[in-house]
Amino acid sequence: MKIDFVSDVSCPWCVVGLRSLEVALERLSDTVNVQMQVQPFELNPNMGPEGQDIVEHLQQKYGSTREQLARNSEAIRARGAELGFEFKMDLRSRVHNTFDAHRLLHWANLEGRGVALKHALFTAYFTRGEDPSGAETLVRLASQVGLDAARAHEILESDQYADEVRAIERYFQEQGIHAVPAVIINDRHLISGGQPVEVFEQALRRLAQSRP
Repeated sequence: MKIDFVSDVSCPWCVVGLRSLEVALERLSDTVNVQMQVQPFELNPNMGPEGQDIVEHLQQKYGSTREQLARNSEAIRARGAELGFEFKMDLRSRVHNTFDAHRLLHWANLEGRGVALKHALFTAYFTRGEDPSGAETLVRLASQVGLDAARAHEILESDQYADEVRAIERYFQEQGIHAVPAVIINDRHLISGGQPVEVFEQALRRLAQSRP
C-alpha cells in the first residue's frame, strides 16, 4: 500500500494526522505493508524570511479572535496528548516560511528518512518553538535523523530540489488538495484532516480487504 502524506511543517493538525495514521498502521501491521512518503504543501508560500507573529497572522488570515485561538490551541494540545505528542503553543511565537524545510524533506525522502525528518521538524517547531526555516536548525535535525549534515548544508546553500518541490506542490493542487493534512492511498483514495485513529484504521482495513 502506497501512502502520500501531504502536509506542511507549520500545520498542527498535520501532527495529529500523522500520529493518528501511524497508530492505525501499527494496529494493522499484520494486515498491510505500507510505503509512506511525506509530500510538500505550503500554507503560507508567500511568507517572508522574517516570518510573522503567529497571533497577528492567524487573526489576519482567518479572522480569529484571541478567545477562538485559545480554544483551538487547547483542542489541538489535547488531541496531541492523546497521541503522545506534546504541543507547547506558548513557545511557538511566529509563523515561518517552510520552503527550505520541504526541500530538505524531499532529499530525506530519497534517502528513506522523510518521515523521520518530518517528525523531527514537528517536534522542533511545536514542542520546542524552534524556527523551521533556519539553516542551522534544519542541518541539526537532518543529522539527528541520520542524514549527512554536510550534504544538508550544501542543499540549503543552493536551490537544489526547488523545482522538484514546486512541481510536486502543483501536482497535488491540481489533484484538488487545497488543505492539509491530506492522506492519499494508492494514488486514488483521499482521507482529509487530522482524523481519529479509528477513521484511518477503518479506511485502511477496508482498502486492504478490497484489494484483489
